[in-house]
Amino acid sequence: MTAPIDPTTTSAWAELSALKDGFAPDLRAWFAEDATRVERFSLPLADLHVDLSKNLVTDEILASLVKLAEETGVASRYAAMLAGEHINTTEDRAVLHTALRRPAGAQPALVVDGQDVDTDVQSVLSAIDAFATRVRSGEWKGVTGKKVTHIVNIGIGGSDLGPVMVYEALEPYATAGIEARFVSNIDPTDMGQKVKGLDPETTLFIVASKTFTTLETLTNARLARDWLWETLGAAGVPVSTDAEKDAAVAHHFVAVSTALDKVAAFGIDPTNAFGFWDWVGGRYSVDSAIGLSLAISLGPDVFRELLAGFHAVDRHVAETPLEKNVPVLMGLLNVWYVNFLGAQSHAVLPYAQQLHRFAAYLQQLTMESNGKSVKWDGTPVTTETGEIFWGEPGTNGQHAFYQLIHQGTKLIPADFIAVVNPAYPLEDGGQDVHALFLANFLAQTKALAFGKTAEEVEAEGTTGALVAARTFAGNRPTTSIFAPSLTPSVLGQLIALYEHITFTQSVVWGINAFDQWGVELGKKLALEIAPAIEGDDAALAAQDASTQALIAYYRANRS
Repeated sequence: MTAPIDPTTTSAWAELSALKDGFAPDLRAWFAEDATRVERFSLPLADLHVDLSKNLVTDEILASLVKLAEETGVASRYAAMLAGEHINTTEDRAVLHTALRRPAGAQPALVVDGQDVDTDVQSVLSAIDAFATRVRSGEWKGVTGKKVTHIVNIGIGGSDLGPVMVYEALEPYATAGIEARFVSNIDPTDMGQKVKGLDPETTLFIVASKTFTTLETLTNARLARDWLWETLGAAGVPVSTDAEKDAAVAHHFVAVSTALDKVAAFGIDPTNAFGFWDWVGGRYSVDSAIGLSLAISLGPDVFRELLAGFHAVDRHVAETPLEKNVPVLMGLLNVWYVNFLGAQSHAVLPYAQQLHRFAAYLQQLTMESNGKSVKWDGTPVTTETGEIFWGEPGTNGQHAFYQLIHQGTKLIPADFIAVVNPAYPLEDGGQDVHALFLANFLAQTKALAFGKTAEEVEAEGTTGALVAARTFAGNRPTTSIFAPSLTPSVLGQLIALYEHITFTQSVVWGINAFDQWGVELGKKLALEIAPAIEGDDAALAAQDASTQALIAYYRANRS
């Protein structure tokens, strides 16, 4: 195992520390005095146009950040990931989500730990294509011979956040008359709401769990199975015998899992189980078989185009010099804000309603990856790591939290994402509504960057204490990301962009972005506490005083 390089010992870190001392950003002056700033700081990334010019950096700072990437081995670490080295050190695994989107016939062939990765991936993709085609065409039928009209994906974490985000984003492509719904929370309300109004004879459930042991997913799968039997029976479909129940499950359940014995024990035909590998982390899995719900609802061709978008960014990162490498530069900017300017959170603000779940998706991607306090060799980190990702679509966010970004006391870097051509172009009295929408996108980044001086406020006739209240400091950093339209490829590009931003930061900080031990303790304790909630006094006595009191409250008030 190669030891991580302590970034604080590099010459680049010393340079950045010196540049930070006395740093007084002035975007107004920088733009006024540098006619080429926008051109130099705007970069292409596949179909994306990325404008970094409104960030709080100079050429000197950016050069030192690139040097930091060089000195901490970002490029070599990325190459090691692509080659299948076991960079997930705590689990001794390769990290090969990038292999999921390699096109068929890619050269050189990828063989890792004796496994022909390319052949394995293409085999699963072909199986997904074939099954999706069967469902969409009506060849696959429910137990009573009816065509599937609804699919319900049952998963949690990466088995839910990715598929639901992509489905919402690419909803205009769902033209086959098959609606997708997504259940994740163990709160029974989630399942109750998602099956409401469904016809059991035309509903197909996808149970997504690699090990087929995930508590929430398997609990919800059993609830769905019970619902199927109950509602089929109520509709007069015979489900009284074990054979009849098994037939119903076989026609209405498939799995995304590699635990074929557990899949079969549940009642799902193992031939209808679609696998993936231990080198696919949950939050990096939407382009694996976890995307089965997308291939069915949106179509295999759309899913393949999504993968092509991912791959375009993978190639950009592998082939583009660091100083022009968009994901690397955006990751380095985040390091600058977190470690040198004290930022603790990062807003992602899509001016595209279809991306309304994008920030939620990024929360798992970024915070589960980089929420670490030890390096990949187990030693303590020497810097702050990670940031809180959050956001909502514009213009809704403008009427909610933008006040804090504009005039609050916290530095909150923000990424603004927009598309030129909307999925649903509409006019209001001859006014292009999308143009009005994008005027807000452009206005917000302008206002955050350049603000409004007291003199400008006074020139409008404002006097006294109101002047300060109406003054905007500006110098609030933003990145603008534009695309022609939200195609499947563009969405894949956006997801891969943030995957590689996250990876860049992890390498600089020396942490393993591909494990998530922090979620394990709570899972273990939940299993220990559950009997106490159900009335086991011995289990209750083993809890701390606060937990005991809360359980007592629950018991006293549960009807």
